[in-house]
Amino acid sequence: KRLFSMAALVALATGGAASQATAATATAALDANSAYVWRGLTFNDGFVLQPSMDVSHNGFAFNVWGNYDLNDYEQLGVESGNFSEVDLTGSYAFKLGSVDASVGIIHYLFPELGADTSTTEVFAGLSYDLGAGFAISTKMYYDFDAVDDFYVTAGLGYTYSINDKTTLGLSGTVSYAGEDFAGSYAGGTDGGFFNYLLSSSVKYMITDALGVAASINYTDSMDDDVLPDDAVDTTVFGGVNLTYTF
Repeated sequence: KRLFSMAALVALATGGAASQATAATATAALDANSAYVWRGLTFNDGFVLQPSMDVSHNGFAFNVWGNYDLNDYEQLGVESGNFSEVDLTGSYAFKLGSVDASVGIIHYLFPELGADTSTTEVFAGLSYDLGAGFAISTKMYYDFDAVDDFYVTAGLGYTYSINDKTTLGLSGTVSYAGEDFAGSYAGGTDGGFFNYLLSSSVKYMITDALGVAASINYTDSMDDDVLPDDAVDTTVFGGVNLTYTF
């Protein structure tokens, strides 16, 4: 209910700027990654599978995503062969002039830890196409449940079409987190610049609906008082991704 109320207010404020009605689309995806790293934090330094399903229609979207551990991670008590996390995300995308905007809500579930460990964030994002394949973006997340604090990202991305079927993607992102977010998730003692992330990927469309991609990423702490080094076991990680849209 919170998501749809927010989306309705945005639609009214933008004069009903939703795109022309189109048929709903669904995308199933499966990532196989060398580690699970979230906002610079290592949640598993071994192999994971991350399936997801996304359904969208007229700017509204609903996504289900999960992390399935193929390796134990003793630092966090993670055991292989289980879904350690399931995320439910509802969002609404719209235009503010030439700027792409989105709002949404994410509910995080941790099946192995119990229902009382779940938490929820709301988010809002903006992105702007600079031309020549470049785009800038920013996104703010606010955890109003377990942490009551924020995490903000700002990034620059570049895409290049190698041919009709193959696309190269490069991006760099920096983040800033509040003191309570840093303390709760990373054991940090201060708020400030949290982590940075450098990513590169190549995607190939096998058919109009089926795509395969490979990516490699590098992340690290920007301030040891905010994101302590001992919370970053993995700095380099990558994987392959399959998507099917129908």
